[in-house]
Amino acid sequence: MSATRTEQDSMGSMIVPSDALYGAQTARARENFPISGIVFPRPFLRALGMVKEHAAQANRELGLLDERVALAIMDAAEEVIIGDLDDQFPLDIFQTGSGTSTNMNANEVIANRACQLLDEPLGSRTVHPNDHVNYGQSSNDVIPTVMHLAAAVEINQHLLPALGDLCKTLGKKAREFDDIVTIARTHLQDATPIRLGQIFGGYFRQVTLITSELERAMDGLCELPLGGTAVGTGLNTHPEFAQKVISGLSEVTKLPLREAKDHFAAQAGKEQVVAASGALKTTAVALFKIANDIRFLASGPRCGLGELQLPTVQPGSSIMPGKVNPVMAESMMQVCAQVVGNDATITLGGLVGNFELNVMMPVMAHNLLQSIDLLANVVGQFNERCLQGLVADRQRCEALIEESLAMCTALAPVIGYDRAAAIAKQAHETGKTVRQVALAEKVLPEEELNQLLDPRPMTEAGIPGKTR
Repeated sequence: MSATRTEQDSMGSMIVPSDALYGAQTARARENFPISGIVFPRPFLRALGMVKEHAAQANRELGLLDERVALAIMDAAEEVIIGDLDDQFPLDIFQTGSGTSTNMNANEVIANRACQLLDEPLGSRTVHPNDHVNYGQSSNDVIPTVMHLAAAVEINQHLLPALGDLCKTLGKKAREFDDIVTIARTHLQDATPIRLGQIFGGYFRQVTLITSELERAMDGLCELPLGGTAVGTGLNTHPEFAQKVISGLSEVTKLPLREAKDHFAAQAGKEQVVAASGALKTTAVALFKIANDIRFLASGPRCGLGELQLPTVQPGSSIMPGKVNPVMAESMMQVCAQVVGNDATITLGGLVGNFELNVMMPVMAHNLLQSIDLLANVVGQFNERCLQGLVADRQRCEALIEESLAMCTALAPVIGYDRAAAIAKQAHETGKTVRQVALAEKVLPEEELNQLLDPRPMTEAGIPGKTR
């Protein structure tokens, strides 16, 4: 049998592995919540360590912690920040809705590691998880603070840069494809001519808009609930504590972090988290549309639309040699579907702000951070392995335009809607082009007809035959 030791909490004693840094409360939570095997992700643990480190620093400056103890806590918290102690955080996210189990997990790990640094035995309580590491704090303000902080950092450092790179590539493709005229589609049916560059310019604008939404959401997350302790009153914390901690966190992260204007709202309501998740869902919706469009435009290569040619990144079939599938687009679409599902859970979680505390925070934090991570990763891969190598088939685009019945749209202002519709109908029934039918019917002189049926001017505003 492996060696063990006994640790105490307010409910009594618990057996823990002798080398474990966590203590009795973590051990109880492990027994209570063997639910999913899903633990808090690295960004959450990093943010949790940051809060504990700067809390100890603030309490040291305020004369509330002995300097020797405070410095040991800060050193131990730094090990949490860099990930050296991740294996000491085994708790399932499906736990107490306040995240108290994980807050105490951190308090116990940091306290015991601080004891080691002070050459004291594990479990000695020379550094106490509650009296020292958690001084001036409650799980009820620490966990929402960590959730906000982790999400804001991840959006700022990973997702926004990935979307910025995507924007650059979309802008480049919009310029590269600007002279290629193809056929637009509405209701999945042929519509009027459009430049391929205009299509990609639309994608560029979509990503620009969702980036702005994410920046607004990130600003909301920068308001931190720390300082409210149990119910928002700030009981058992120094009036200057929260500001000192948040100032230190802001300096380290370079984010405009600030204390909540109203701690009761900050701890009971999770609207900023719901809003951030909503922005991530909006991002997913836009990215799904872009990926799906590219997937269809590249369908073929001979029996589909075939207007775009995808980079070959892997074999597409285990049975059909030479097949190339839109795998990067499909990866993006699956991530987007997951993010939409995550948002549904976060929205439901936001409903459970009962009286002075929300009790769905662990799953909300997990889903929020997963959505950010998935989007940042898939955007980078999609940009690098699909979008950057995308090529347009100019000949295919031009051929599709001439075949389109929607070309008759440019004739309507000159010969009337009904007559133009009759030409389109005849072209469809006979398999001829609009140009061929119009020439045979002598609806207009050939020179004027060819001018009206030039697809390039149709991609700009104006009335054919009247304002051009």
